[in-house]
Amino acid sequence: MVRLTFPRYDPFSPPMTRRRADDLTLDRVREMLAAHAVTRIYMKALAPNDNSKNQPYFGGDFGVLNILPAGKPVAGRTDGARSKPIFKAPLNFWWLGGDGTIRPAPNAKLILYPQYPEVRFSGYLLGVDAAHRPSEVLGTTRVDGRFLLVGVCESGRIVGLAAGPESRLARELRGLRDLEQVGVFSLVPISDSPARGGSRAIVLAELCRISALGWISSRRLDKHGETLACAAPNCGGYTLEAELGITPNGYAEPDFHGWEIKQHGVRNFAKPQDSPITLMTPEPSDGFYVSAGVLKFLEKYGYPDTSGRANRLNFGGIFRRGALDARTELRLELLGYDHAKGTVVDATGGIALIDRRDNEAAVWRYSDMLGHWSRKHAFAVYVPSVSREADGRQYRFGATVRMGSGTSFERLLSALHDGDVYYDPGIKVEGYPAKPRTKRRSQFRIRSSRIGRLYEKMEGVEVCRGT
Repeated sequence: MVRLTFPRYDPFSPPMTRRRADDLTLDRVREMLAAHAVTRIYMKALAPNDNSKNQPYFGGDFGVLNILPAGKPVAGRTDGARSKPIFKAPLNFWWLGGDGTIRPAPNAKLILYPQYPEVRFSGYLLGVDAAHRPSEVLGTTRVDGRFLLVGVCESGRIVGLAAGPESRLARELRGLRDLEQVGVFSLVPISDSPARGGSRAIVLAELCRISALGWISSRRLDKHGETLACAAPNCGGYTLEAELGITPNGYAEPDFHGWEIKQHGVRNFAKPQDSPITLMTPEPSDGFYVSAGVLKFLEKYGYPDTSGRANRLNFGGIFRRGALDARTELRLELLGYDHAKGTVVDATGGIALIDRRDNEAAVWRYSDMLGHWSRKHAFAVYVPSVSREADGRQYRFGATVRMGSGTSFERLLSALHDGDVYYDPGIKVEGYPAKPRTKRRSQFRIRSSRIGRLYEKMEGVEVCRGT
């Protein structure tokens, strides 16, 4: 596996003489950010009105949530007579000082205004100690030529640094060329080594290696990194993750060097069929499903097993927006979403299963779905696989993948509205009614041929060429 190496720097060593951030070089900043476990560095050239009064502008859609890890968005409304819906998402944000130490910005958050739409950075100075608070650069100042660097850690921590227009760091940042654009940010290489290749090159190199292995025995990793057998027919994703060294963890962040890895089965690499891809598997956060529980939900909306298995109730099918499912008599709707405007008009709304009496059988609130979608899909690679039974199940992974970047929650909602993204549950109870055992599986899926509409850029890439 390809691994990044960083210059050695100990942020917990006795502090050096305190220096202003303006005196730092870009190489020194890279060294200090790497010491704090930063794996991606984003840069924003600040406009004159990007300040504490107007709140720095972080984008014209919710796509920034795919770039910066944020806490669960909370629905609310703006103040005043013409109150508008908003979402507030807290950030685990820390400011980097000139001596390499970091201090928290406990009130830092993103404010999402769906009516425009736009996202603003707020609360980043409140509660920060004076030595680390960049008031001169990001206070009420209205000058051009300033920069904001934000480093993202796999843990979800964000480490920020502001550079004034006359600083040495700002001069170096102005001289950078050919940087990859990610929303309103530019992606700054974490290292200045010519061999670095960036995260994309690392991902492609690993996928090239795995493709060249040929048939791989089905397996998975546990949370300790130990290899376990995987006999189920849907072990392709687990096998790919095991080969990449991806272990289950508590972070809802991208799988591998900032990229979400999605495997999908095909019969033939040369002519892959239009297969379903699971995008996410969130549980409902409201509705009868939550208030009454899964068993009561199955008793009310489920049906006896269609293959005749006794003592079992199922809830399945394909649910597309606006279409009534005959078996469950439920339809999928987007509550508080205006498709014509392409925006959420009610922050308390959500994706909902509605019955014939307009009762909410299950609801995924937008505030919850924002978090599910946004943490993992900024950069995604879709890897085809074929399988066979030979001394147990085996998988091969294709040499041509699709790489997507530049998604947003609005793109997801638009695809749900049009029926390209659909709800495909597999919920059941066995041993019913004497000893009921429930199993939950709520998943949102899309056909592989339609995945491109979720991204601003989607390209086919031969992994061993990287083009």
